[in-house]
Amino acid sequence: MPDVVVVGSGPNGLAAAVILARAGLDVEVHEAESTAGGGSRTLELTLPGYRHDCCAGAHPMALASPVFRAFDLAAHGVDLLAPEVSYAHPLDGGRAGLAWRDLDRTVAGLGRDGATWRSLFGPMVRHWQSVVDFAMSDLRRLPGDPLSGLRFGLRVLEQGSPLWNVRFRDDTAPALLTGVATHAITPPRAIPAAGAGMLLGTLAHVGGWVLPRGGSQAIPDALSAELERLGGKVSTGHRVDTLDEFAGARAIMLDTAPAELLRMAGDRLPAHYAKGLRRFRYGGAACKVDFALSGPVPWQAEGCALAGTLHLVGTRAEAMAAERTIAAGQHADRPYVLAIQPGVVDETRAPAGGHTLYTYAHVPNGSTRDISDEVIAQVERFAPGFRDLILAKNVVTGAEMPSHNANYIGGDISAGAMTLRQFAFRPVPRWNPYATPLPGVYLCSASTPPGPGVHGMSGLHAARHVLRREFGIHTDPLDLLRTPKPA
Repeated sequence: MPDVVVVGSGPNGLAAAVILARAGLDVEVHEAESTAGGGSRTLELTLPGYRHDCCAGAHPMALASPVFRAFDLAAHGVDLLAPEVSYAHPLDGGRAGLAWRDLDRTVAGLGRDGATWRSLFGPMVRHWQSVVDFAMSDLRRLPGDPLSGLRFGLRVLEQGSPLWNVRFRDDTAPALLTGVATHAITPPRAIPAAGAGMLLGTLAHVGGWVLPRGGSQAIPDALSAELERLGGKVSTGHRVDTLDEFAGARAIMLDTAPAELLRMAGDRLPAHYAKGLRRFRYGGAACKVDFALSGPVPWQAEGCALAGTLHLVGTRAEAMAAERTIAAGQHADRPYVLAIQPGVVDETRAPAGGHTLYTYAHVPNGSTRDISDEVIAQVERFAPGFRDLILAKNVVTGAEMPSHNANYIGGDISAGAMTLRQFAFRPVPRWNPYATPLPGVYLCSASTPPGPGVHGMSGLHAARHVLRREFGIHTDPLDLLRTPKPA
């Protein structure tokens, strides 16, 4: 039996596994699916030669995450491609807000609200590393740069309150910011959504929202290769039914949702902790629709063809109305649609002349409804003629999401509702959210701080506790990542 077993091979689980292996421990990773990667897998879902990302597509944190900066994805063969426009937000009438990698260029395109955009994001961009370190912390330590943390916090409070429109004079800039905040799958005028909007919006102007060449699979593949180089092992196609399978391991790390911990632990968990896990709320879901296309999407607004990511919902008010409808358990007639067009920078995703379009739309948790018609209508709204380019599509409803990733309960790709309570206390109110009451058993998934996203930070924070508590190793996990250990 190895020293450490990791259940689940998403970026958090693999980051934890690499850290522990570099500390000299024997580590095994067990994955239920046929390929490693969790939400970062890439498969041919429509037609041969058309490669689609199963969940995570664009990666705002790939260049910014402390885990990935220390590990150095590029040095491990991951080619991160940055579109000129990180994200775009088309509006009716052939208009669009464009978040260029260059903050000055973004400001220049926002007219009367350009100065407002600079005042919001300029200080964040200048001190982006401090912002990331604060936002990606375990929320249990004082920030290293309190002033940057304060600046970030005040902006989040403003955009998460009725004051969110005070700065703006036109409709383009607020829509542009709201599109990012709505990644949280919760009404965008809420603290967690505003936090997502400010963090991801900042990173749009710091290196950009990159796409890995060949697909998101490149990130878990790089981590898996490093683990195996160090003597670790990744076993796929193995669904763990009980933690008793690993009774001889000194530590078990679970890159899983709380519901999976409950399933695998059986009746071993103390009643109060099990009750807390059962009370953990899962949020709005995603209906994923992937398209194989005969050509690029014919966006009406100038600049959208350069964007890696687009948010399709219309104005700030339309986004708020759509997300409130989802939160009430109903389907929106015009849902929020997130679209990614990898072909803007990556010619490997489709055969010559072809393109892929990644989309998902927000739906109520547990939705069994195929809303691909609504998705097509939203794309067609801003790109007339899109429908004629469709060669094939693949639909995964919210209810079907757990069939390829058990962490997505009811289709919740955030692994837990982004409420204010669950923003700070994931999955239950505890000073150490990673350690469970079971000796040697830890959670390291997006259901723990800092929450969803491809960043590996939940794995790092959990690994720090495992190293210290179970093995008496006090080396900083980031130092372990920076210093490759000989195989």
